This record gives sequence, C-alpha cells and structure tokens, in this order.
Amino acid sequence: MPPSPLGRRLGHLVGAYGLLALTALLFLAFSLALPDTFPTLDNISEILSNQSIPALLALGAMIPIVTAKFDLSIGYGLGLAHVMTMQLIAHEAWPWPLACLLVVLGGAVVGTFNGVVVEFARIDSFIATLGTGSILYALTGWITNGARIVPGPQGLPAAFTDLYDSRLLGLPVSAFYVLALTAVLWVLLERLPLGRYLYVIGSNPRAADLLGIPSRRYVVYAFAGSGLIVGIAGVLLAAQQRIGNPSVGLDYLLPAFVGALLGSTAIRPGRPNALGTLVAVVILAIGLAGIGQFGAQFWVTPLFNGSTLLLAVGMAGYAARRQLRHRRAEPPRTHQDLPKVTS
Repeated sequence: MPPSPLGRRLGHLVGAYGLLALTALLFLAFSLALPDTFPTLDNISEILSNQSIPALLALGAMIPIVTAKFDLSIGYGLGLAHVMTMQLIAHEAWPWPLACLLVVLGGAVVGTFNGVVVEFARIDSFIATLGTGSILYALTGWITNGARIVPGPQGLPAAFTDLYDSRLLGLPVSAFYVLALTAVLWVLLERLPLGRYLYVIGSNPRAADLLGIPSRRYVVYAFAGSGLIVGIAGVLLAAQQRIGNPSVGLDYLLPAFVGALLGSTAIRPGRPNALGTLVAVVILAIGLAGIGQFGAQFWVTPLFNGSTLLLAVGMAGYAARRQLRHRRAEPPRTHQDLPKVTS
C-alpha cells in the first residue's frame, strides 16, 4: 500500500531537516551537560574558528561528488598550497596578496589537471586523484625538504594573518568565508543551469549525453572549482598556523569527505548540496567539541570521523535510493521539464 500524501510529506520533512534538528538537539545536550563551558560565546567562536578550514574543504570536495566523482587529492593539495604560501611570503619575500593569488590560481590549475586526467585519460577518479595527490605530496616534500617552514624574526605580515585572525560582529571572520562560499555554491548548483547540468551528469550520464550536455567539460569545471577552494583553504591554513608543515594537509582529508557525504542526507536528501554540507560540518564540529570537553583521548577523534564516514555513506546511499523510488513513482517528465543546453 503506497504511503498517504501526509506520510510522504512527513517523510520528506524528516529526511530533509532531520539532521538539522539533530544538530540543535546535540548542541542542547552538550549545553546541559557542560553549562559552564559549552554554550559560551568563547566556545562557539573557537568551534567556528577551528572548523572553518574543514568546512571549506568539505564544500570543495562536494563539487566533484555532484558529478559522481571523487577528488582524493584535496588533502595533499591543501598541504602544498599551505607550504607554498609560507615559502613565497616567508622565504621569497613576495608581497602577500600576490603570493595568495598565485596559490589560489595554482589550486585551480591542479583541479583542472585532475579533471582532464579523469575525463580525457578515462582513469577512475579514485585512482587518478590518488595518483595526482601523491605527486602533490612529493612536490610538498621537495619544496620543504621534509622540514617545517618557519618565518624569520620579523614574522608574517599582520595584514596576512588578519585574513584568519580578524573578527566580524564578534565572531571569527573565517566563519563568514564559509557562509559566503556556501551561498555561492547554493546559487550555482540550485539556481543556475551549471548546477542542473552537473546534477544530470552525476545522476544519469546517459541522459546527459542525450541532452547534448558536454559532460567532460563540466566535470573538468567541477574539479577546477574544487581545486580553487583547496587553494583558498591552503592560504587560510597558512595564515592560521603561521608555519609551513608539510604533512598537515592529510589530517583534513577524512573530515572533508565526512562532511560532504553526510551533507547529501540533509536539506536535499539523496544528492550533495551546499546547505546540507554546511549542516553536516556543524554537527561534526559540535560533536567533536563536546567529546573534547568531556576529556576524550586523542584516538577518539579519528574513531568519531571514521564511524561517521561509514554512517554518512550508508545514509547517503539510502537517501539516493529513496529519491530514485520517488522519481519512478512520479509521472513521466516532458521535454519542457528537462534542462536546455545552448551551444
């Protein structure tokens, strides 16, 4: 017996906003358990500051996932962008705006290369980006010779470190970077033809070919966008840490994919989306901050991330299957409903 319209509506609301409600409940639970430390402005600011770079990476990882591809090089790319920024500013004495611009554009170039390898060399995205990631890691080691990059006695320019350290409306400015990027990606994916093309490519490549969508070109665009965001995150990581650590990027790889995959179960269940990714990052940040204040040992963080990743993959797969069943139950779409492609 098919579910009633009310049941379908209720199921949609739970699927779309259940993770958001869970976020609020989790924050309330930790606030009641730790009333003196958790619900304070200082703690909230620290959470926002610490999780801004993982949030940016999660949003970057989400873009290729929209096209059913994965970019495993983002952690290595973050490390390279991070040490390149430090190398150019601290050792080569470049003006920091020029150094940051070069690193961000370099991230886009690396992303474009990943897309070309995946689409034109026809190598699976897992294998291709794992290979390019290893090359990026080798470049990082070559630049740093395996050692940290430490600025001289004069330190880094204050204007550069203010990219991460400054505050806006009493909150870390890095949190507003995340909100701005979320808004941009939401518009691109949900309101512009580019997003519709990417979703069609990811959900049904055969349909994309029949509609005349140049799939290869748009997949390269997706990887380029991901690389651009990785470059931005690398610049901010350098401004945050103020030293160049050649191995730091790998620590961000798993949280980024946890956020991107878990985000596909919220707001728009069954497909990756910017708002869902933001909600996922927030609930992960609250969970990590809460267990940290309870005095959890160091190994709890990777346990939490790994368990959440397995849960996220399972929930994302269930949401996708549920969405597919609903589509099959809907009346056939006419050609007017399909995205139009213009040359």
